[in-house]
Amino acid sequence: MTTPALPLTDPALSELLTGRLALVEERLRDAVTHTDVLADTASRHLVNAGGKRLRPLLCLLAAQLGDGRRPEVVDAAVVVELTHLATLYHDDVMDSAPLRRGAPAAHEVWGNQVAILTGDLLFARASGLVAGLGPEAVRIQAATFERLCLGQLHETVGPADGADAVEHYLQVLADKTASLIATSARFGAMFAGCPADVVDTLVQYGEKVGVAFQLADDVIDLAVDGAATGKTPGTDLREKVPTMPALLLRARAARPQAAQADRDLVALLDSDLSGDEALAQAVAALRAHPVLDETRDLAGRWAREAVTALGTLPPGAVRDSFVSFTEALVDRAA
Repeated sequence: MTTPALPLTDPALSELLTGRLALVEERLRDAVTHTDVLADTASRHLVNAGGKRLRPLLCLLAAQLGDGRRPEVVDAAVVVELTHLATLYHDDVMDSAPLRRGAPAAHEVWGNQVAILTGDLLFARASGLVAGLGPEAVRIQAATFERLCLGQLHETVGPADGADAVEHYLQVLADKTASLIATSARFGAMFAGCPADVVDTLVQYGEKVGVAFQLADDVIDLAVDGAATGKTPGTDLREKVPTMPALLLRARAARPQAAQADRDLVALLDSDLSGDEALAQAVAALRAHPVLDETRDLAGRWAREAVTALGTLPPGAVRDSFVSFTEALVDRAA
């Protein structure tokens, strides 16, 4: 049975969510099943690889502020995880990532076209499930999907001339990551019958904590060994995908009084990093640079703002769990 990845200090709440998560896991595996052998095998690839199931957990936790027993809550939790999994198939193709959750990425096994189409199949299954949740859920899912696409589009094309690259990147994170996290919490509260003000609070929290989550991932990608994350360190550097440490470095190097070492490091990042030795050198250099701590600090600031947003929730184990999760999110990048 999957254990909740959220740090839950209340044993009764932990036991409850463990049981609900097991039901989500069962429904998730049913949702990716296909009669077509290739579609079935490819769709199960990332489900079988495991994962934290963070988004369905946030959905289930939010639902405990209302009637978390409603069957629509489980359906919503499956929808957000299917949507997330679909984006991973697409992201790994865009980023040429060789690993995902410790297993070969789908495009490494079946090629880019099959990986992209598998992601599309999962989006289709998510759409079928969300249709059963009603028109408002469909509208929210469509708006979230639009933001996911816009985030990837804006990451791909980069900031416009003269635009602030850091602010552009924060908007990318808000769309690519925070939008679905916010929807996860929103669906949980909404389908548990929570009042509108509680739903709105959790949306605000999700938007903040989603950005903090990705900033922490930017640190982990450089600071933590790949064996612990299931991903190859520095993949974004190799594929020239911007991350916050690299953007902060470029901002430093662009100053008239910039240190030559910073300019040299930018030149290294812009060089051919296809070789393992060159990539390891670039990762080590960024790992030792102050911009990594600056990114940690930025993740902490967004996390504190997320906790502040929770202030209107009723006190108790559910709010405490949201706070604990937010603090643990930053601690993992320490």
